[in-house]
Amino acid sequence: MRCRHCGAVFSDEELICPKCGTQIQIVPDYNPLEDVLAQQVKGSVEDATRPIGTKDLRKIRKEETIEYGNSTRVLSQGELDRIRGSKRGQYQARQENLAQRRDTGNTQQGRGTGRMRQERETGSMRTKRNTGTMRQNTENMRQNKQGTSNIRANTGMIRKSPEARRRQQQAKRKQAAKKRMQKILIACLVFVILLGIAGFLLYRNSYTGIVNQGYQALKTSEYSSAESLFNRAIARSPGKPEAYTGLAEVYMQQEDLEMAEEVFLAALETQPSNADIYEAAIQFYMDTEQLEKISELLQGCEDESVLSKVKAYVSNAPVFTPEEGNYEEVQQVSLEAKGSTIYYTVDGSEPTTSSTQYTEPILLKEGETQIQAFAVNKKGIPSVVVSKTYSVQIPIADAPSVNPSTGTYNSATQITVNVPEGYTAYYTMDGTEPTTASTQYTGPVDMPEVAVGEWTTFKAILVNNNNGKTTQVTTKRYSLNLE
Repeated sequence: MRCRHCGAVFSDEELICPKCGTQIQIVPDYNPLEDVLAQQVKGSVEDATRPIGTKDLRKIRKEETIEYGNSTRVLSQGELDRIRGSKRGQYQARQENLAQRRDTGNTQQGRGTGRMRQERETGSMRTKRNTGTMRQNTENMRQNKQGTSNIRANTGMIRKSPEARRRQQQAKRKQAAKKRMQKILIACLVFVILLGIAGFLLYRNSYTGIVNQGYQALKTSEYSSAESLFNRAIARSPGKPEAYTGLAEVYMQQEDLEMAEEVFLAALETQPSNADIYEAAIQFYMDTEQLEKISELLQGCEDESVLSKVKAYVSNAPVFTPEEGNYEEVQQVSLEAKGSTIYYTVDGSEPTTSSTQYTEPILLKEGETQIQAFAVNKKGIPSVVVSKTYSVQIPIADAPSVNPSTGTYNSATQITVNVPEGYTAYYTMDGTEPTTASTQYTGPVDMPEVAVGEWTTFKAILVNNNNGKTTQVTTKRYSLNLE
């Protein structure tokens, strides 16, 4: 047997530890907590008056630790019954052993009996004391199940091994880390949501957001709201073209093309170097099939950087050669527009794509001619119409020179007419006025012979081969008398 106080080993017959003098407990250990738990389950505990306080609980645990240090956990009812049965058997065995000891000697028996009585009385006193205390607290334990659970949990914690405590602490750390991670995730989610809300609000009040709201209103035919939103966007960023296009679309859907066009023209008056607005205006003209106005728009642009950016839409007007003016001889006028098709008129009417297409130089007759022409580039954009006026006035030649001079001649003589280049001479010899129906002069004409005192009247004119105009008449009188 081993002493529970100092751990000394001695024989089973000893009733007092030979080393420390502590009495040896032969009566089975009694744990009043067993009765309390059993009575709580059965519901038969009486005379409980107050709840168990923290101080009392600590006192009970301390007593259990001192007197019943071998207890490890709270047992079930079945386990308690089995333990009680086992201890009863041990008690009976010990009683029989004590009876045998009485037979071996009265002295030893008397000493043992006295000690047994003392032990029983001590156990009884302890039992009464503990039972009374536990009875007072049991009713409160029944009323507060959570308190009982805490007692069991705390008792279990005291009796747990270091490994179990380490595992529990590790589990707690994992749980704490998990909670921290959950808090971090929740914080991140809240931050993302707030960031999204802030971004949405910023977008709604940004230039792009306002323009998109305007188009949404336009889709639902809320023209007043759309107009207000587009004007708001223009005020925020007047140099960007999207809001102008949207505002023009508002008027277009209401079939007011003049107001739609005015949106761009007004913007270009204040921003003549804004190529983006020029492009938006060009697109407007193309969408509304007003291609002829594109060249008119660009014709008023003096910014080379703008023209360079929109050069694909530029349709150059035809170039006339020679320049318009007054001419004294027939002219041929050439038109040129590189990469474009030219259409023209010569009767003063406005040319269209149905007019004469230019393929060769235009021959100008004498008089005044107005040529109007325009070019169409590869994108189908027409240039502005160019008008040129030409005046061709061919001067009239002097009356033709006729030889010989008027007079009387006695020998055969020929009459000659000086005909300049570009003219044809016509003549008569009977005194009538020459015309283009008269005899054409092709060479010297023999002077006819007449009677003495008679005369031959020779008249000649020149006719311009290009315009048919005639000169003044030259008249000569001849009298040829051959003897």
